[in-house]
Amino acid sequence: MTAPRVLVANWRDTSHPSGGGSERYVEQIARGLAERGYDVTILCPRHENAPGDTVADGVTFLRRGGMYTVYLWAMLITVLHRPDLVIEVQNGLPFFCRLVTRRPVVMLVHHLHREQWITTYGATVGRFGWWIESRVAPYVYRRSQYVTVSETTRAELVALGVDATRVAVVPNGLDPVPATVTPRSTVPTLVAVSRLVPHKRLEHAIDAVARLRARWPALRLDIVGRGHWRDTLEAYATTLGVADVVHFHGWVDEQTKHELLARSWVHVIPSVKEGWGIVVMEAAAHGVPSVAYRSAGGVRESIQHNHTGLLADDPDDFVADVELLLRCGMLRVRMGGEGRRFARRHDWDESAAAFARVIDGVLATPVRERRPVPA
Repeated sequence: MTAPRVLVANWRDTSHPSGGGSERYVEQIARGLAERGYDVTILCPRHENAPGDTVADGVTFLRRGGMYTVYLWAMLITVLHRPDLVIEVQNGLPFFCRLVTRRPVVMLVHHLHREQWITTYGATVGRFGWWIESRVAPYVYRRSQYVTVSETTRAELVALGVDATRVAVVPNGLDPVPATVTPRSTVPTLVAVSRLVPHKRLEHAIDAVARLRARWPALRLDIVGRGHWRDTLEAYATTLGVADVVHFHGWVDEQTKHELLARSWVHVIPSVKEGWGIVVMEAAAHGVPSVAYRSAGGVRESIQHNHTGLLADDPDDFVADVELLLRCGMLRVRMGGEGRRFARRHDWDESAAAFARVIDGVLATPVRERRPVPA
């Protein structure tokens, strides 16, 4: 029997300078599908770090176009290659492959981007982008299967009109956590691992340091990651008078990242929105509780409030939660232990198996049931 051919259309890969948790999820799922006998190809754009077309862990990577033209390439490759199934990773915008194929299309949505549209592109373009994401996409893909990583995003999709029976939840897994040699820091240390972009709101982490420094003079913040917002963040730390205790590490390898997590007291993730937040689980695996905003979506599930971390309702609450964890060592230890146990429950192989079950169900659906409802 010929292996089902699956095309995954994504706007970037893990080698991209802005690659993050979403891309890691896609590639881990793709590897898991390949291990289960699928013929998997990921289409993503070229970029300065791109090695060209490659095959890794049984997955073919086609790199075509750029940040915007990759959307046209996705439709072209769909027409030329005629895959048995297309997985579109909707990071704000769909690829609209549904318009050029009668084969099934699965929509993978990590989270919705209502706030990010405005933050990144301004009011006019942002409203247009949100209109496409919230109105056009649900209509075009009204007969397609959706997959998301959290019940929170599932509920948000349903609120946009997506049929609840067509939304499956396949949570993130967790890579094996490497052994670390760095002991917990003797001084209060916060850590943030993130792309340095506006909607990650790392200013809130810097604010916390500035507001707490008088009571915690040894407090420091490690910021790990890269992005175009770094200069702005460095200037912000200087303006608040905390540049000497806010350390920007830039991009680091996996081992270094885990050493930095292992030595920290508290992990902070003040993003506007997160589909899940893989780094929350990585911090938990080292016994480090996280603080995030309740409104940020998927973190309401990757962080078990009052058990593996704390969820804040506003900036004042965020700072108060950080200080509570700094002040109460017993609470940190308890949450750290619960976090380790929670992290052990997440495995990429189980996530890939769940995703494969979704795909198998879609491929087994009679073609007539996939036809869109007449306009």
